[in-house]
Amino acid sequence: MRVLGIETSCDETGVAVYDQRQGLLSHALYSQVALHARYGGVVPELASRDHIRKLVPLINESLAEAGLEPGDIDGVAYTAGPGLIGALLVGAAVGRSLAWAWGRPAVGIHHMEGHLLAPMLEASAPTMPFVALLVSGGHTMLVEVSGLGRYRILGETLDDAAGEAFDKTAKLLGLPYPGGPELARLAESGDPGRFDFPRPMLRRPGLDFSFSGLKTAVMLTVRHLDLDDGLRADVAAAFQAAVVDTLAAKCRRAMAQTGAPTLVVAGGVGANRALRERLDSLAGEADWDVFYPRPEFCTDNGAMIAYAGMLRLSGGERAGLSIDARARWSLDELRPPGEKEKRKSTH
Repeated sequence: MRVLGIETSCDETGVAVYDQRQGLLSHALYSQVALHARYGGVVPELASRDHIRKLVPLINESLAEAGLEPGDIDGVAYTAGPGLIGALLVGAAVGRSLAWAWGRPAVGIHHMEGHLLAPMLEASAPTMPFVALLVSGGHTMLVEVSGLGRYRILGETLDDAAGEAFDKTAKLLGLPYPGGPELARLAESGDPGRFDFPRPMLRRPGLDFSFSGLKTAVMLTVRHLDLDDGLRADVAAAFQAAVVDTLAAKCRRAMAQTGAPTLVVAGGVGANRALRERLDSLAGEADWDVFYPRPEFCTDNGAMIAYAGMLRLSGGERAGLSIDARARWSLDELRPPGEKEKRKSTH
């Protein structure tokens, strides 16, 4: 099965073609960073409009790169949620319409399912079961994965996600947008021992996260500092060390709790070098395996949606003719192909 994947959940337009036998045939990505930089964050209406402008040219580019015509596509997968509802509707409307026009099946994909399956795109891929750390600007969660659509959320953030905390802390330090990657680069030249920031919720049992208190601690610290380049680097390094310590400790706890042999790390913060080094070290000590997608597949991309779509379409799942997109959608509502999804009450 050969699937066209479309990702438009936030501020990146991603398109890819995945072949069940040959693997990834093409992928194209357009980032809206320059568009939103002047505002210091994503403007939903502008994001939606830019997806409209870029999506069809990227589909044509991805098909051309793969050497394919529309008739060569066996199915279309698009991100149906969670995310910015306007942005989601652009991808869902285009994806569902193309599938209808081409006489092919379509399927809506959960954005976080795409992320947790992203390491499967690599030559050295994990096998299920495993524990997944999904860590990005909008989500931080630990998930027990026993099979496609068989997910149990072990813990999640109670407030700010780790990536969101990175971005907000970067803004406190006066770093340019997008702040998270800038802060990580700055932290490489800083002294993490210069400041002692809290490691949130490590003294409590369980696997939930909270990063708002850490962000507040940084704010209260820098308020009384005359920041120069050296101090900024030290604050960045101390903040990053606190986040990495927290994520690593919770991963270790989750692996011990579940007895899983493998940890998968995905999402934008999953590309963080300090986090990868710490988890690699932990895995070596504890004798479990850890897998990451390549950095370009840590951020939002069409390849992960095409791959997830291939699995679900080949399992017989099909979307109806309606255009379905959801701003909120819990990962543990998903079921394997052929099983009815469990929807949570909104009341």
